[in-house]
Amino acid sequence: MKQIIALASVALMMAACGNSEKDFDATGTFEATETTVYAEQSGALLTFDVNEGDALALGREVALIDTTQTWLKIRQLAATKEVFQSQKPDMERQIAATRQQLAKAQQDERRYKELVADGAAPSKMLDDATSQVKVLQRQLDAQISSLSTSTRALDKQMAAADVQVSQLRDMLRKCHVVTPIGGTVLEKYVERGEFVSIGKPLFKLADTENMFLRAYVTSSQLQNIRLGQKVKVFADFGGQQKRAYDGTVSWISARSEFTPKTILTDDERADLVYAVKVAFRNDGFVKIGMYGELKF
Repeated sequence: MKQIIALASVALMMAACGNSEKDFDATGTFEATETTVYAEQSGALLTFDVNEGDALALGREVALIDTTQTWLKIRQLAATKEVFQSQKPDMERQIAATRQQLAKAQQDERRYKELVADGAAPSKMLDDATSQVKVLQRQLDAQISSLSTSTRALDKQMAAADVQVSQLRDMLRKCHVVTPIGGTVLEKYVERGEFVSIGKPLFKLADTENMFLRAYVTSSQLQNIRLGQKVKVFADFGGQQKRAYDGTVSWISARSEFTPKTILTDDERADLVYAVKVAFRNDGFVKIGMYGELKF
């Protein structure tokens, strides 16, 4: 009878040892790419359509910072540009009189040249006519140069105003806060109506659709892991409830570190482990910070 009891005890122990074998190679926690959205302009937060837990699409406008002062500056610059435009000289009109005088002097010069050639007029009259043509030509060149310089200066001032308008329109665009990624709102830091300044955090987003499991493996396991390798990811919901996902090794740490206290490894005697990331597509059940398992 004692022999039977002893054999039964050994059999139970062996069965227990067999059941204690782990069905995973590494464990870790689930993480997601998190992005904090900051205010790019200062002003009152006129609208703020963000709540924790909201699923936001990429490029969705969720907030508006007061744009009044920016719009007023744009209108002011538009008026300034119109003033510059009105100050641009009408070159042809302003030099028309000088051109006419020059044309008359050139006509007189030709007439006196013919008279002098025929001996009907003294050469001094031709010299005076030629001198008058040169004086009027210099006057015309000076007027054109002066008017051209003034026009170029006003054109540059108008171009500078256009640059300022472009800067203000960029500031205006930044008053419309849009989501840089699609994801779930983790935290919100402000409320509608508050005054925000440049660089103030507004809310935090996480891409909970494309998540990854950060796990730790020993050096003996590392030799069997490579980037792009297909693996199985298990989300542990507790109470023996698990959910499996297809994952891909997307990152392997280049340096070792001491075993984190909350991490289990296949060889618990190992002091140094390597972090790996396994990317997978979440179906909405996995949450950030949950424990998961990894099977190579």
